[in-house]
Formats: sequence, C-alpha cells, structure tokens
Amino acid sequence: MAYSKWEMGIVLVIQMGVGFLGNSFLLCLYNFILLSGCKVRPTDLILNQLVLANSLVLLSRGIPHTMATFGSRNFLNEAGCKFLFYFQRVARGICLNMTCLLSGFQAIRLCSHFSRRLELSKRSPKCIAFCCFLCWILNLLINVCIPFHVTSPTHNENLSVKVNYGYCSTLSPNRNVRLVYPAIFFTIDFICLSLLVWTSGTMVVFLLRHKQRVQHIHGNSHSSRACAEARATSTILILASSFCSLYSLSALLSIWMSLVAIPGQWLVDISIFLSMCFPTVSPFVLICSDTRVTHNIFTSSSRQGKHFLLIWL
Repeated sequence: MAYSKWEMGIVLVIQMGVGFLGNSFLLCLYNFILLSGCKVRPTDLILNQLVLANSLVLLSRGIPHTMATFGSRNFLNEAGCKFLFYFQRVARGICLNMTCLLSGFQAIRLCSHFSRRLELSKRSPKCIAFCCFLCWILNLLINVCIPFHVTSPTHNENLSVKVNYGYCSTLSPNRNVRLVYPAIFFTIDFICLSLLVWTSGTMVVFLLRHKQRVQHIHGNSHSSRACAEARATSTILILASSFCSLYSLSALLSIWMSLVAIPGQWLVDISIFLSMCFPTVSPFVLICSDTRVTHNIFTSSSRQGKHFLLIWL
C-alpha cells in the first residue's frame, strides 16, 4: 500500500475519533437535559438532532472509507451499500436542515415583536418538535432514489461505474435521470442555504443595531440578557458560516468530480474529508459556547483545586 494511503487513513481516523467523541458527549448531555427537564432551552432539541446527524455522518462516511483506505475491500454487499449511502444522504440533509432551523429560530427570537406575537416561549417546544419530525420525514422520502444508483464493487462488472469508493460504487445515471435528481437536490439545498444566509444576515444587522441602542444603558439584568443572546447568536453565526463555507467547497468538488470521467482517488479522499469537517468542528463550538458545560467544568476544577490545596497545606 502506498504511503499516501496510510497518511490519509490516519487523518480520517483522527478526524472521525475526535468528532465522534465531541458529538457523543453533546448527545449524552442534551438527552440527559431533555429527559430530566432541568435547564431546558428551546434550542436543545434542535442541537440534539444536529449532533445525532453529525454522528451518523461520521460513522457512515468515516468508518467504511477508513477501512477501504487501509486496504479492506468489498466488505459490504449490495444491500449494505444501498443502506449506507441512503443514510449518508439523510444525515447530511438533517445537518443542513437543523443548522437552517437553528439559525431561523434564533433570528425570530431576536425580533422581540415577532416573539410576542407568536408567543414563542409557549409554542416553541411543540413547534420545534414538529419541525424536527418533518425534516426527518422529508429527508427519508426525498432520498429514496439514492439506493438505485449505488452498487457493490462485486456487482459492477457490466455496469457504468462513475465513482469507485473501494467498498461501494456509484453508477452513472441515465440521461433522463441525470438532470432531474440533481436539479431536485440542488433546489432543496439552495433554498436551505438561502434561508441560512438570510437569517444569519438578519441576526448580524439586528446585533449591530441593538449594540448602538444599548450603549448608554447600564442595567445589570438587561445587559446580562443581552450578553446571553449575543453569545448564543454568535455561536449560531459561527456554525452557519462554517457550514456554508465547507458545504460550498464540497459542492464545488462534487461538481468537479461529476465533470471528470473517472475521478482520481485523491479527489474521493478530499471529498470525504471535507464532508466530515463540519461534524467534527461543530460539537466543539457548541461545547465552548454552552455555559452549562463551561460552568460545570470550571466549578469542578476549582473544587478539585481547593481540595488539593487543603491536602497540600
């Protein structure tokens, strides 16, 4: 095996391991908060679904491609390949939908007059649960065509293979399908990304105007609430901007791969790496910005420091 293969395999293992640890920690945290009911925030359900989708992306993309990189071939049958690629697309769609939903909810929440009219504090849990359920149903239905264009490498001798991943292969679609399915997926992604950019821009404009208005206000309760809202908004903006940038790079690479007759293995490796960047980075952005996590860490560390100091003295 070439040395570059070992390098890429090690990079994927590190990326998948770090991302899975961060998402697993947040998944346990949000599930505990939702089940116990203590300090539940309206966005906890959205974040719970986001980290779940991140974990599915890392597992469905990282594990099989890492095994193929280290030399394991043809370990999936026909049904396994179809099932794997189907849930890869579903998990990717959920990541996009949850990021868009999170940004849209925060933008509505910042506009106080809209929040009062919609009674957001009372209706948000049911509305968010319904939106999350709807996103899962839509992604499960939209991606039903994916398994028809995936096959196992052991069954592709007489088929027109577009990309060979080593463990599975994607087939070149027919002329009638070649434009229909990409147009549907591109339209859905374009709508979600447009909403994501629009809500992010709305939040930026609102924060700038709000900062100018409250420069001369020194109320403690008002300032603490404004700081909390600004911190939550900045976190969502970081997530939205990182998702848009990484998705744009991945989309450009996918277009390039579709134009190439048979893409090289390095193109396939880079596309897999880019697709796992957001699921790897996003949990640590959420961990650093969540005061419930940082407060408990600092509190426990200070208690341990005081206990160690008393023992030392």
